[in-house]
Amino acid sequence: MSGAGAQSAVDVRRYGPVSTITLSRPERRNAIDARLQAELVAALEEFDAAPEARVAVLTGADPAFCAGMDLRELGRGALAHDDGATTYAEAMRAVSKPVIGAINGPAVAGGFELALACDFLIASERAWFADCHAEVGIVPGGGLTVHLAQAVGVRRARQISLTGEYVSAERAFHDGLVTEVVRHERLLPRATEIAATIASRAPHMVKALRDAYDRTLNLPAEGALDAEAAASRAVGIPTSQVQGLADGLIAHGSRATNEGQDGLA
Repeated sequence: MSGAGAQSAVDVRRYGPVSTITLSRPERRNAIDARLQAELVAALEEFDAAPEARVAVLTGADPAFCAGMDLRELGRGALAHDDGATTYAEAMRAVSKPVIGAINGPAVAGGFELALACDFLIASERAWFADCHAEVGIVPGGGLTVHLAQAVGVRRARQISLTGEYVSAERAFHDGLVTEVVRHERLLPRATEIAATIASRAPHMVKALRDAYDRTLNLPAEGALDAEAAASRAVGIPTSQVQGLADGLIAHGSRATNEGQDGLA
């Protein structure tokens, strides 16, 4: 699985604290068959267990991110998920560290679902998204209806799912589905740059923030505010660092905003 093994369906590379996990069945547009699913689950578990690995970037071998479940295997019942094996969706939910989706091409049906399970998404200009479950005749089972509604709102999510609309990278950015759209050749460098920034933060703070978001997502507003406040109290305030950090952040922010204004037409 790790390295560049020709027979691997998932390629894993480590660059310092950043792991890059690449779906590698390009001849099938990285469709998820039993082997790819097993290797992806193993890669995610390995990443989560390695203390030196802090952030993962999940992408696909060109030209696609992931075409969803392999319909040939699905039609034979090979992906019925009744054997007790961990699914990719369950493995993504179990990961306790950030996973950035670097969406290099089409993310369709189960591939869309896999992308949505990431913490956030950076998209290539070649990326697009589609929920084809209605056309295939399968109800999503890996979190798509939850995560898509959280990302774009329930009404827009229903429109995407019920129509099977092909959502371009630009429209995905407009909808809030992806946080950035970059040139294709800049996708992995940009995702890795963001991952390295996150990896430079204290691991306990990254975990505390992710846990706070996870706890609050499905709570009513009042409960969510209480949960966030509880998480803040649990972490505490490092008073000896706050003033120096605040001064530095204000100075950095002032420089950045001034530079941004200078570049405006």
